[in-house]
Amino acid sequence: MKKLLNTLFVNQSDAYLALDGGNVLVRKEDEVLGRVPLHNLEGIVIFGYTGASPALMGYCAEHNVPITFMTKNGRFLARVIGESKGNVVLRKTQYRLSDCESRSAVVARNFILGKVYNQKWMLERVTRDYPMRVDVERFKETSKYLSNKLIEIRQCDDLERLRGLEGKVAVHYNQLFDDMILQQKEEFTFKGRSKRPPLDRVNAMLSFAYSLLARDCSAALESVGLDAYVGFLHRERPGRISLALDLMEELRGIYADRFVLSLINLKVIQSKHFVQKENGAILMTEEGRKVFLSSWQKKKQEMIQHPYLKEKMMWGLVPYAQGLLLARYLRGDLEEYPSFLYK
Repeated sequence: MKKLLNTLFVNQSDAYLALDGGNVLVRKEDEVLGRVPLHNLEGIVIFGYTGASPALMGYCAEHNVPITFMTKNGRFLARVIGESKGNVVLRKTQYRLSDCESRSAVVARNFILGKVYNQKWMLERVTRDYPMRVDVERFKETSKYLSNKLIEIRQCDDLERLRGLEGKVAVHYNQLFDDMILQQKEEFTFKGRSKRPPLDRVNAMLSFAYSLLARDCSAALESVGLDAYVGFLHRERPGRISLALDLMEELRGIYADRFVLSLINLKVIQSKHFVQKENGAILMTEEGRKVFLSSWQKKKQEMIQHPYLKEKMMWGLVPYAQGLLLARYLRGDLEEYPSFLYK
């Protein structure tokens, strides 16, 4: 159980939420895990199969405190809310900003800033931890290139130019990705992104990780009342969760890429966990997916300190924290959306 930005997160799947006066009571069997005043809350997010009493749901609906139900793995299930009040204003603001490319660029550049900043520090961390195993000079040159691009991105107010800058950074970053694979080099190589279908084991893992991260970001956005399908960097397309793809940009490298690299370098995933199809596509086996998903869930439980909020939280709550910060920016409570900048 954790309170973050006036939102209560409950991740004990065997807990039960009840109304106790003006408080939400979290209990497990006969043990009281916590009691939080409802007048301080803007929302409750429940992971797993936690129950909530009808009295609590009625109180929350009446006082505009949405309750969001998620699966244990973070998939959005439902959101219980009363008469529409603040969320309709929030979404109308989101739609207006999305319709204006210049205003969209102001939001989108902070997603890209976070992405490039985090990629830069990934490269710096590799040179610090493995100076004898990588070409330090090459890594430092790319890191310096990314630093220069960060300045350009920060000053950019045009979506097309922003996408161009992000694309240039991606080329330089991807050229070093294979060098960050330090174990199982014969079985795992990366020569560039191949998506549909993935043509090597590394791309198969990256695609799987990105799909899981996109799902988590989509659930986070829905939980705070935003429309996951209307983005700023990624434009609307039927069936595409554009805002979730925006939000996950700053987490691609620092979360998904590092996760895939760790599975390879720690030999958690091996070549036996993949199969090649007739069309050349490389896919994970059922056993491989089980190992991957189990490790993904463990990763989400790891504790970090949020660089902007200065609060300790699980990695799995980072998309929710960023979703809440984005909602606060759109409401006018923050001057700009704070990128997730993690060293």
